[in-house]
Amino acid sequence: MENEYSIFRKYKTLEQAKDLEELLLKNGIDSIIADNVPSVDSMFGANPLNNEIEIRIKQTDFKKAEQILELQAENLINEVDKDYYLFEFTKEELYEILLKSDEWNEFDYKLAQKILQDRGKSINEELLNSLKKERLEQLAKPEGNQKSWIIAGYFFAILGGMLGLIIGYFLWTSKKTLPNGQKVYSYTNKDRRHGKYIFYIGLIVFPTAFLIRFLNQL
Repeated sequence: MENEYSIFRKYKTLEQAKDLEELLLKNGIDSIIADNVPSVDSMFGANPLNNEIEIRIKQTDFKKAEQILELQAENLINEVDKDYYLFEFTKEELYEILLKSDEWNEFDYKLAQKILQDRGKSINEELLNSLKKERLEQLAKPEGNQKSWIIAGYFFAILGGMLGLIIGYFLWTSKKTLPNGQKVYSYTNKDRRHGKYIFYIGLIVFPTAFLIRFLNQL
């Protein structure tokens, strides 16, 4: 399980992904570039227009890869122009970068720390680790109630449609990847249980309905 490849970073362009792939390879980390083409998951709230290039690495390499990117960012900090936009951020906005580090690149994350320190704020590993833990707990929470999709799933499953099978399967099994590479289920146990029921109903009804339609055509 630890050797499973998980999403490490997402980029808007292939060029950015290639740069990271090259940097990781120089440091002995294998990676996979994948285009996250919208799947059935996009039905459940994801925006199909937010197509991005994913860099995936082994979960055991996450810590090392993070350290490589942080070191690279630290080396660039002293070269940053004073008109860089983060210098205009308030204290609260800078702390938000530290909390939501997964939404920012490593350079901005490191620079936010430096700016806060320059403003007399204490930034240490204990604080950063605490913020990362809090963020992981936030992101690990299951998605909101999926009542409308559950109703639709039962409806299509009972009618014998393939869509019921698909909805049930993804409600039951869909997972999301946290910034540390850990994968957790996307939906609550209750919604996943409904997804399982929908899937098995569809698994029984769909072939039966197909057979009936086939026989009627003879």
